[in-house]
Amino acid sequence: MEWIDRLNQSMNYIEEHLTDEISYEQLGRIACCSAYHFQRMFTYMAGMTLSEYIRRRKMSLAAVDLQGGDARVIDIAQKYGYHSPTAFNRAFQGVHGIAPSSVKSEGVSVKSFPPITFKITVKGAVEMNYRIETKEAFRIIGISTPLQREIENNFMIVPKMWQDAAANGTIQTLAAMMDTPLTGLLGVSACNDEEEWKYFIAVASTKEKGEFEEYTIPASTWAVFSGTGTNQSIQELEQRIVTEWLPTSGYEYANAPDIEVYLNPDPQNAQYEVWIPVTKKQA
Repeated sequence: MEWIDRLNQSMNYIEEHLTDEISYEQLGRIACCSAYHFQRMFTYMAGMTLSEYIRRRKMSLAAVDLQGGDARVIDIAQKYGYHSPTAFNRAFQGVHGIAPSSVKSEGVSVKSFPPITFKITVKGAVEMNYRIETKEAFRIIGISTPLQREIENNFMIVPKMWQDAAANGTIQTLAAMMDTPLTGLLGVSACNDEEEWKYFIAVASTKEKGEFEEYTIPASTWAVFSGTGTNQSIQELEQRIVTEWLPTSGYEYANAPDIEVYLNPDPQNAQYEVWIPVTKKQA
């Protein structure tokens, strides 16, 4: 239950800072993981992104403030961190479907989004096959793109990167350069809290990098899960790892990249592995 307790402590932190700046890095520290891994866990478990949840909570409280007296819209906007009235109006209408100035009218309906509380739910027993593997540091070469700190902004960036790499021959060139384990085309999310977040399309290789970029994957222990299917099935597997396996596994996220290993090139009938960096929970 310690893992769930830490997630609920992070929800308490959000509630205490809804009128302040909410640090994603601090949320990760509370949950003993990086800001990136925290956002992924939250999205899979809550069914919405972290930024959307925070927006809904702020706008829920903003509606109450506007209903309860003579508060000006501009003052409520600033209270919840919106220095632009236009941005506040857009956020408020996106949640409630009406302008904030309309809330004072009697009989107007607004939405209420209560704080989230996490708990473990036992689901149907569908097995998950995995192995624990420890690897020394290894070098990859490939191409990269910066990732934004709010992970939902990357949902279009990464697929387009793969499409472009397939169209311009990058994938074929990289595939010919792999010469060390891991064998396969790699999608690497290098997103720790100490450096710029990047996503790599790469291979493990000792060859000269030439036109490509190189990066060293640090030594780590990994939980490795196998699967087949499409890009959608990869996301479904990753969701099951976070919501079903991780809470009761005795492991937690380690400070190393997530890796997707593509073992064949067919995007509609892929064979793949998902490598999650883990460390044993402290007793």
